[in-house]
This record gives sequence, structure tokens and C-alpha cells, in this order.
Amino acid sequence: MIKDFNKKLDLMFPDAKCELNYNRDYELLIATVLSAQCTDKRVNEVTSILFSKYDIYGLSKAIKKDIENIIRSCGSYTKKSSYIIDIAKSLVDNYNGVVPNNRDYLENLPGVGRKTANVVLSNLFNVPTIAVDTHVERVSKRLKIARRNDSVLTVEKKLMKMIPKDLWSRSHHQMVLFGRYICKARGPLCDKCQFYDDCLSKDKKK
Repeated sequence: MIKDFNKKLDLMFPDAKCELNYNRDYELLIATVLSAQCTDKRVNEVTSILFSKYDIYGLSKAIKKDIENIIRSCGSYTKKSSYIIDIAKSLVDNYNGVVPNNRDYLENLPGVGRKTANVVLSNLFNVPTIAVDTHVERVSKRLKIARRNDSVLTVEKKLMKMIPKDLWSRSHHQMVLFGRYICKARGPLCDKCQFYDDCLSKDKKK
């Protein structure tokens, strides 16, 4: 186990928070769906247009081609446009357009898996979760918290076991920023890393 894991994260990212912009609950849900294989910066650019044109009721009745044209730069726009419309329809039909604190429901929405549900539950309802995205997975494996072939669910369980429950959500945000800005996939900034002495990764810069 890495010594002072959370203290080191605090030193690097004392004010970590979700970098997706949203003003309403459904906006976070949809933005997180759009963030798959896309940067938060690009998603924020796209959602600033999307949410200025549509509310949840408008999205539920939107023409797919119109949504595609707005979100095209996010990648997989044909699938994601269908997800957005279907999510909006489900929220309107089942919860009057409000995102519920219900993991089972969220995970069964189109385009929403465990990671997206964890992000939503944590940020909207303060449910202790660790959402394992590509950044969290990379950091966990480079620091040997998880094995190279571990699934994202296995990585999540290992992090939950290592990190105190009351710090799960905070640590998630910190690890996302750590992987995004320091422990990058290419050209990691090892000189800025508090875990330099702990790191045994072949990617570590001497």
C-alpha cells in the first residue's frame, strides 16, 4: 500500500472537482455520456450550445439529425445522439424530467454504465463512489494499485478497499485530474508528481 496516498493527492489537487459544466441534474448526466472518448473541454463547448437550445423536454422530442449536428465533434455522435434523446424520454416519462438517486435505473439507461452512474450519484447526491475512467485506471495501474489486466470494476474495488469511504468521491476527482494533467498517457510530468518515489511504472521518467 502506498504511504500517505490521500495526503499526496491533497498536495497536488486540494480543490479537485468535476470539470464538466452543468446547471441542472440532467445536464451532468448527458455531459458525462458525451465525455466517453472525448475531453471535458470539448464536451463543455458542445453542451454550452446543446443546453442553450434544448431543455430536458425539448431533448425528449428532438430530431436526431439536429442533435448529431451539435455533438458531432464529441465522436460517436450517431450513437450519442440516440442516447441523449432516449435518456431524455425516459427521464420525462418516468421522473418528470428529474434525475433520480437510483443506481439501477441509471445503469440501465442507454449509454450509461457504472462509471457514468458513479459520477452522477457522487456529484448530485453525495453518494460515496469512485468512478474509474481512463485516467483513474491508468494512474491505478502505473502505481501498482491494480494489475495491468484488471477490469475497471476490479480497479474500482481495489481503490475502495484502499481509500477511506468518506474520501472516495474526493479521491476520484483528484485521480482524474492527476491522470489528466500530470500522469498523462504520453509524456507524464514525473517531476511534478508526489508519487515519484512510489512509482514503479516502466513509463516513469528518471
